[in-house]
Amino acid sequence: MTRKLLFILCIFCLTSCKSKHNSDDVIIAKVHDYELFASDLKDLVPKGTNIKDSSMIVEGFIDSWIRKNLIIHQAEYNLLPEQMDFEQKLEDYRNSLITYAYESELIRQKLDTIVSETEIRNYYDQNRGDFELKYNVVKAVYVVLPIESNRKKLFRSLLNTHRFSSDSLEYNAGRFALSYYNGYHNWIRFDDLLTQVPIKTYNQEVFLRDNRFIEFDDKPFCYLILIQDFIIAESLSPLEMESENIKNIIINKRKRELISKMHQDIYDKAVKENAFKVYKIK
Repeated sequence: MTRKLLFILCIFCLTSCKSKHNSDDVIIAKVHDYELFASDLKDLVPKGTNIKDSSMIVEGFIDSWIRKNLIIHQAEYNLLPEQMDFEQKLEDYRNSLITYAYESELIRQKLDTIVSETEIRNYYDQNRGDFELKYNVVKAVYVVLPIESNRKKLFRSLLNTHRFSSDSLEYNAGRFALSYYNGYHNWIRFDDLLTQVPIKTYNQEVFLRDNRFIEFDDKPFCYLILIQDFIIAESLSPLEMESENIKNIIINKRKRELISKMHQDIYDKAVKENAFKVYKIK
């Protein structure tokens, strides 16, 4: 088999520069009426590949080709002629590809993707029923320290809601904390926070309503957590969390309108120029 593959590789090298399936092309494999030629292996083996790896690549390709064509032959034998008539499907698919390519180019050239904050706010206000929270969300800050740390008092002061400073937290946490997260102005899922800090709660809503600052030890770490704000599930989702989603909704709406206008403009132009005619059915 190895000698045969080496022979095939040699033939392939000799024929790779010639046109496909010309009179000098060499048949490598055959399945019923299907034939695999040396030229079909052109560019199959990367330049510089050693003989062993080249043989494996060629062998794998030939085996795959045989298996594929055996299945095709079996399918052709068992299917009715009308079941194998794909001309209309291929034409429809081709037309769909052409249309999609034209629409994509139109969108690339003419779609306005700038969405203002005012547009986002107006959409949010007009469609509040579409933005119901499915989970509890929080704005939170946490700091993780060694359990014996003498910096706890410093961080308790930093997490005081009346004197909170992001700059001070970033500076001191960067120096003394094992890890920290500053989400004072960013909404996140409460469940995501719980993956970072080992808070134990059996009722998230009650916990959030009753706790703003939490401190506890979980050896070898000490956790200090500030719940700056929270919103309970089934409430209105905050605009900050929906802004990107709304932007995409507005842009997609513009896409549909642009495509719809293009279709109508083409039709109107054709009517004006008498570019089509409908014949009466007798």
